[in-house]
Amino acid sequence: MKHTVIESYFKEHREKHLDELKEYLAIPSISSLSDHKQDVAKGAEWTADALRKIGIENVEIMPTAGHPVVYGEWLKAEGKPTVLIYGHYDVQPVDPLHLWDTPPFEPAIRDEKLYARGASDDKGQVFMHIKAIEALLKTEGTLPVNVKFCIEGEEEIGSVNLDQFVEQYKDKLKADVLVISDTTLYAKGKPAICYGLRGLCGMQIDVKGAKGDLHSGLYGGAVQNALHAIVQLLSTLRNDQGKIMVKGFYDKVQELTEEERKAYEALPFDAEQYRCELEVPELFGEEGFSTLERTWVRPTLEINGVYGGFQGEGIKTVLPAEAHAKITCRLVPDQDPQEIAELIIEHIKEHTPPGVTVTTSLFDQGKPFVTPFDHPAIQAAGRAYQKAYGVEPAYTRMGGSIPIVETFGTLLDIPVVLMGFGLPEENFHAPNEHFHLENFDQGLRTLCYYWYELEEALKN
Repeated sequence: MKHTVIESYFKEHREKHLDELKEYLAIPSISSLSDHKQDVAKGAEWTADALRKIGIENVEIMPTAGHPVVYGEWLKAEGKPTVLIYGHYDVQPVDPLHLWDTPPFEPAIRDEKLYARGASDDKGQVFMHIKAIEALLKTEGTLPVNVKFCIEGEEEIGSVNLDQFVEQYKDKLKADVLVISDTTLYAKGKPAICYGLRGLCGMQIDVKGAKGDLHSGLYGGAVQNALHAIVQLLSTLRNDQGKIMVKGFYDKVQELTEEERKAYEALPFDAEQYRCELEVPELFGEEGFSTLERTWVRPTLEINGVYGGFQGEGIKTVLPAEAHAKITCRLVPDQDPQEIAELIIEHIKEHTPPGVTVTTSLFDQGKPFVTPFDHPAIQAAGRAYQKAYGVEPAYTRMGGSIPIVETFGTLLDIPVVLMGFGLPEENFHAPNEHFHLENFDQGLRTLCYYWYELEEALKN
C-alpha cells in the first residue's frame, strides 16, 4: 500500500514536476565560464529554495573559494541510518551551439525525452532526489532514513574546492552511506549499479626548439623540428598493441577478480554493434582484455590533442619552434595520480629527442575508487532497481572519473553507492543533451524504494 500511494503521488504531480525541472534547467549555470558566475549563483539559490520547499531543514548556501555548495538536512528518523546525497547543479558549456536542435537553456520535450543542457548531467538526477524526498514526506509525513544534501557547483571543472570543503566540514557531512546519481544505466531497461570509477591524471607536454620558427629551406636538416620531436616523443608512450610503455606504470594495478570477470562476461554486450555505432573499422585496445575490461578496469594513456606550427590555409615552409600535446590517463585501483605523473615525467626526460627542451604541466588529478559490490548498501540498491524496473541490475564499474568520490569515501569512511538513471547515448557534454522520461519516472520510484531497502539493510 505504501508504494502504491507514492506511485500515485508521482503520477498526479508529473506535469508539475516536469515544469519545475524545466525551470531549473533554464538556468545557464556553466561553472567554467566567468560570464556565467551569476547564473551559477542563481543555480545554487534555486537548489536551496527547492530543498526548503519540500521540508529540508538548515539549508545553507555555503561559500568556497569558487562556486558555493548547497547543504541541507532532515534528521528526524531517530536511530535510523543517515544518507548523504551528493550531486551538482553546474553544467558544461554548450558549444557548438549550431548543433543544438533547440536552444540548450530552453528545455523542450520531444518523443518523451527532455532536451536541455544538464537534463541528464546532473540537474535532472539531482532534481529526482529532491522530488523523491518530497513524495515520501508528503505521503508518509516522515522518512525511513535521515538525509543530508551536498550539492556543489564545480563538478564540471574538477570539483577544485570540494576536497577542502569536505575536509573542513566532515563532521557536518558525517553519514552512513553516500549516494550519487551521476552515472548511467547499463542499457535501456537494464539498470546498473556502478561500484567503481577510474581515476584521472592529466598533463600538458611543451616542446621548445629554436628561438622562433625557422625557414625550412635555410635551416631544414640542421635544426630539430619541434613537431617532429613531439611526435617522436609521444610515440614512445604506447606500443602498437596499446600497451603503455612507461616504466612502472602497471606496477600497482589491482587485478580483476575471477568473480568480476565472470559477471562482465555474463552482461549482454555486442562488440560488433559497439564497433558499428562508433563507425570505426575495428576496435583497438590492450591485448588480453575484453572491451568492457579495457574501458572499466584497465588503465589508459591517451593523447587528447597535439598542436604547433602553421595551421592556416595553404602551406608555410617553416620549422616550428614549439609543439604541444595534452594527455590524460585513466587510472585504476591502486594507482596514485601523483605517482603516475612522476613516472611519465621521468619517461619524458629519458626519451626527449636531441635539439629540444621539454617541460610538463599537471592538470586534473583524481584517485580511482571501488566499493565491494556485496556491501549491504549496494545490494539494497539492487533490490530497489529490480522492484522498479522488473529486471535484475548489472553491477559494473565505469570508465569515467568523479574525483570527489574517492575523497568522500576516504575522508568520511563510508560506502559510496552510484545509482544513475541516465543512458550512455544521452549526449551529456555534447549538443542535444537529453533525458529519457521513462527513467525519470522509474528513477523516482527506485529512489523511494531504496530508502526503505536501505533502512532494512543497515539495521544494527
